[in-house]
Amino acid sequence: MNTVKTVRELRAAVARARGEGKRIGFVPTMGNLHSGHAALVTKAAQRADFVVASIFVNPLQFGANEDLATYPRTLAADQARLLEAGCNLLFAPTVEEMYPSGTTAQTRVSVGQLSEGLCGASRPGHFEGVATVVNKLFNMVQPDLAVFGEKDYQQLAVIRTMVRDLNMPVQIFGEPTVRADDGLALSSRNGYLSPEQRQIAPAVYRTLCQLADGLRRGRRDYQALLDEGKTQLQSAGLRIDYLELRHALTLQPAMLDDRDLVLLLAAYLGNTRLIDNLYLHLDEPTA
Repeated sequence: MNTVKTVRELRAAVARARGEGKRIGFVPTMGNLHSGHAALVTKAAQRADFVVASIFVNPLQFGANEDLATYPRTLAADQARLLEAGCNLLFAPTVEEMYPSGTTAQTRVSVGQLSEGLCGASRPGHFEGVATVVNKLFNMVQPDLAVFGEKDYQQLAVIRTMVRDLNMPVQIFGEPTVRADDGLALSSRNGYLSPEQRQIAPAVYRTLCQLADGLRRGRRDYQALLDEGKTQLQSAGLRIDYLELRHALTLQPAMLDDRDLVLLLAAYLGNTRLIDNLYLHLDEPTA
């Protein structure tokens, strides 16, 4: 696996692969990789002949009081994990390479309605930063396909909409969330949890599963059900950012006749923000 740091080197390497008739797969990351990231690379390698991954801690998607300065940078360990997962080329640019005119002057990409609410409400400008950097990376790599994790459900919806609306010739694949044995969704930020907090954190997924079970058993008092989930999480020691039930495709608030739903949750455990979601399909009611 080669590692390149400039757009010129990246494009030259991809051009060589494409000249050999290879299908290009792409997995963008911010580094500090775990088994979930490795699964994305493995899936890309199954669908493509040449896999490019990127590691770039994107300042545009961090708010003023977020962890940009302290976000873990673990390049050597990440390179080893990518190689094992089947990556062919790593693009690890500097901020100056990605934003040569600075971040303030950078042209931005905004995906309207889907960026609003949920994480978009809690992290103003976050999805504009995500859409902008992914747009730039797609233009640099020009992949045939890209793979993203479903843990970041709203982010995946934003990217799919951007690709559709801007007629980008990139096929987007979402891959299921990879979880620890106790159900906690793997995340680079899990490393911020203390041992005591790590014991509490599985309550996030456990609560989602219990709410989904209630919906499958016929409960339609959505707000009361969500309030019960919030109470359960707060009792476990988490501070709720949001817990909502949305239409799985539009991310609009769930209606009683919606069949494809997604539970979406963000909560703080200490200073660590955890997010998770759970998709469910409800059967048509019987007469």
